[in-house]
Parts: sequence; C-alpha cells; structure tokens
Amino acid sequence: MSNYYNESIRFDRLTGALSRAIQLPTISHEDETLTDWSQFEAYHDLMKETYPLTFSHLEVTEISKASLLLYWKGSDPTLDPIGFCAHQDVVPVAEGTEQDWKYPPFSGTNDGEFIYGRGAIDMKNHLLALLESVESLLEEGYEPKRGICLLFGHNEEIVSGSSNGAAAIAEELERRGMQLDSIVDEGGAIFPAKIPHLLDARLAAIGIAEKGYADVRVTVEGKGGHSSTPPQHSAVGILAKKIANLEKHPFKGAMPVYLVELLEEIGGHMTLPGRILTKNVGALRPILVPIMCKIQGANGLVQTTQCVTMAQGSPAGNIMPEKASAVINCRMMQGTTLQDVLDHIEKYMGGKGTTVELIKGKEASIISPTDTRAFETLSKLSHEAGDDIITAPYLDMGGTDCYHYENVCSNIYRFAPFTYTPEIIGAEHGTNERMPLGEFDKGTRFFKRYMRIMTSE
Repeated sequence: MSNYYNESIRFDRLTGALSRAIQLPTISHEDETLTDWSQFEAYHDLMKETYPLTFSHLEVTEISKASLLLYWKGSDPTLDPIGFCAHQDVVPVAEGTEQDWKYPPFSGTNDGEFIYGRGAIDMKNHLLALLESVESLLEEGYEPKRGICLLFGHNEEIVSGSSNGAAAIAEELERRGMQLDSIVDEGGAIFPAKIPHLLDARLAAIGIAEKGYADVRVTVEGKGGHSSTPPQHSAVGILAKKIANLEKHPFKGAMPVYLVELLEEIGGHMTLPGRILTKNVGALRPILVPIMCKIQGANGLVQTTQCVTMAQGSPAGNIMPEKASAVINCRMMQGTTLQDVLDHIEKYMGGKGTTVELIKGKEASIISPTDTRAFETLSKLSHEAGDDIITAPYLDMGGTDCYHYENVCSNIYRFAPFTYTPEIIGAEHGTNERMPLGEFDKGTRFFKRYMRIMTSE
C-alpha cells in the first residue's frame, strides 16, 4: 500500500538541524530591546546552510525584525498557493528549573529516543520538517503546479503582540495581491484517545478555529494610609468581592456543531454503552453543556472562559492600598467579541471608583470549512498512520499565528502530524520538552506527501 511512509527524507540531516536549532535560544520579548536578534540571525544561517536548495530555489523575503516568507512558485499561476506557518521563537525556561531537566534545556541532546530542549515540539521540529520536505522534493526534481508559501513568524509566543511578524507577512501577501488556497499551522496533533472498556484509539484533531484572547485589568480606588486605622473594606477587600461576584457569573455555554461532530465521530469507535451516549450528543446538549461547564478542561470547549490570573495591592504589609487591581484572562468562543468580554466584566465588577480596561486581545478566529481538499487530505493521510486513527475537527483553545492570515485565506487548519502522549504535551513550555524521534520521522514524511498531493493538480 502506498502512503506517506514511502516518502524519503534525510533523517540524519533533519535531526542534526533540530539539535543545532535548539542550541539557539530564539526567545521573543514584548519589549523588543530585550530580544537577542543574533540568535535569530544564527537560526536563519542554520536554515540556509542545511537546506541550500530551498533558499536558492525559492523566493526568500525577510520581513519585520526576523520573519521569513519563502515562496516556491508553481507552474500554473492560476492556482492559489498553499501555505504553512511555523514560528521561530520559543518561550524562556522558568528561572530555577534548569536543574530539573534531564539534559540542559538549550543543549539539543539526542539520546537516541528523543531530542531534548526548548523548542523541540514548539515548534522548531515543525518548521524544520517543512524545510526538509521542500528540500527533499527539490532534490528529486519535483515541480509543483500549485505554489507553496512557508510563513515563518518570529514572535508568536507573545500573544497579541503589538508588532507581530506573522501579521507583517500577511500584509506583504496582501500587498502582492496573493490569496492562499489553504494554510496549515500548529495546534492539533494526534493524541491517544483511551477510555477503559470503552475506547482504545488515537484522535487526529484538526483545528478549524481558535478562541479569542483578552487580558482585562480591573482597578479599584481606595483610601490609602496606615493599616493600623483601616476602613471597613480596603481596596483589596472591595476588589475581592468583585472577583467573587464575577466567578459566580461565568459566560453561558453552548455546544458548537463541530464539537457535536467530534464527539459523534469518537462515539462511532466506542464499545456499545459509550456509542449510544455519544451518538446522541446533539439531543443531549441541554444536559451535557451545563455539566461540561463545571469540568476543568471540558469547559473551554463549550464556553468563553474567564480566569483571574494576577492581582496587586499595596507595596508593603502595613500600608493600605490606594489602588488594587486584578487581571482577568478570557478565551472567547466564536460569537463572543472583545466588547462582549468588557461588557460582561463591567456588569459584574464595575461600579463607582472602578475602571475596566482592555490590556490586549484578539477576536476569535473564523471557522474554516471541513469540505475542502486541504482538510480531506489531512484527514486521509492521518488515517494512513493506523487503523486506530479517528479524525475530527476541533477548536484550538490556545493561540497560533495563522489567525493573522484570514484576509488572504479562508481554509486555515491547525494540525501537526505527530503523535504526542500526555507526557510529551505536558512538557511543552515546561521541563524536559522533547521530540520523539520516530514521530519526527513520520511527521516529516507526512508533510512531504501532503505537499506533493496538494500541489500536483
């Protein structure tokens, strides 16, 4: 049987590149004066050195501070190119946790089973898999009918940053008058789906949308002075009451159509008791939604979430605060806007002496269709990984760069073709981030076959 496993790649070249890339701490900062741009320059040099055909054959444009747009022109100019996103930056390692790593976090150690280090799965693996796929196709003399755009932003990890590299790339595409047939970015992957006695499978979760994001600051004014002569309620006390009131009033939940499709698809692979329940998800919405809203993890699938993440009062224990503030982070479902979030928080936390302000945010993304060639190809290739694969659309509760491209593309999918265990996912942005070598091999072959299929006609 012919499948993506039959695609050839230079795995030694790929793994060597990832180990070296991890050794470059391409950490982005909101304050760009803190960013070490030499690390990004070194990363670009590594790409060019490792993949010379790609950087000589494709049209390469450096954009913004360190973002890259690579364009492989197709032979048929009437066909819109396909796009792939990957970000070059990584998050820092939490101070004081360096000794908890099996290997130093920027060593790129390959122990024969994993490659360790910051960026191993988020997402230098993904970026280099794309470059390896293109380089390998060029080495074979492949000529695409439909073009390919590689969209490599430099500061995705700064959510809703003021000078986003991906946004600058999207503006360049607009300036050129280019529309993209489809985009694939990070977000979903292949995950174990195991429920004792009910289900033993793997879920290829293809993200068709992502939630919005908002950081909102609520500030309460109070009377300062010495804490030995306090009022009945300090500014912190008033703020605490307002926080409690907000938490008593979460956003209402609703089950989107794509979640019904996801649960029903999973249900079709369950043993009989579970199959009966999940195959009737649509009819059970009124019962299931309130239950899911109360379950951590499940709540994000059906409602706009709100979480108090930061609080600040006076600078010393014996001083009454003149102001007390809290930051509420919200992740918005489609249909809920930034203004809706501000109105909701104002309703339950506002009042005399209180200000509510948006620090930063972005609206929820569009919902991409599932009846496209891109989605169907991602699904078809995922099934080639094994008979236990279930493919379904889902909502990405985090954030990615690809929402910036909505003006040039309507078919945007968030999917990395790697199988990740809960332990591997748990290490993302954490200690012992690592890439399984076997999955790195298979996922890169997946990308290469996807490129071949999507650009051959």
